[in-house]
Amino acid sequence: MNSIRIFLLAIAALLAACDKPGPPAANFHGADITGAEYARTLALPDQNGQPRTLADFKGKVTVVFFGYTQCPDACPTTMAELAQVKKLLGQDGERLQGVFVTVDPERDTPQALKSYMTNFDPSFVALRGTLEQTAAAAKEFKVFYAKVHGKAADSYSMDHSAGSYVFDTQGRIRLFERYGSGADALVADIKALLAS
Repeated sequence: MNSIRIFLLAIAALLAACDKPGPPAANFHGADITGAEYARTLALPDQNGQPRTLADFKGKVTVVFFGYTQCPDACPTTMAELAQVKKLLGQDGERLQGVFVTVDPERDTPQALKSYMTNFDPSFVALRGTLEQTAAAAKEFKVFYAKVHGKAADSYSMDHSAGSYVFDTQGRIRLFERYGSGADALVADIKALLAS
């Protein structure tokens, strides 16, 4: 009888220990997508033709955005905001990596991407694949994009998703930041990831 009582007390103690809260979760401004079954891999050449993967940026918080250089609004706004975030982080800005993935590889030549990145921050990386590689990368990240033909036969724009994906310093997907959330929200989220 005593051994059963001791066994039950041991089980109760174990269950009580399981109920103790762990460390508090960070209160992010962006959507916490930690452990998502997407946005896990990215392997494309950069603007210099060098093959890149997410593993290249380990040790930094990495922000990935899909867009195109002729985009009139969301793309330049997002990249300018990311450059502002890097400055607002002060010395920790060196631990932030911006990655721009073009959804328009037909027009976004390596030279165009180099010029585009220089406009925002020379440390930012632009990735450009073939049409097939671009489609595969967009599918992995659940990014929508589509060519929208203009009035002239050879003119078009690109409709595309406008959020950013944030990876922690270990290269794990952590956050989805909605377009228009603002630099302050992104700074807070990146600081939280750098501190964890």
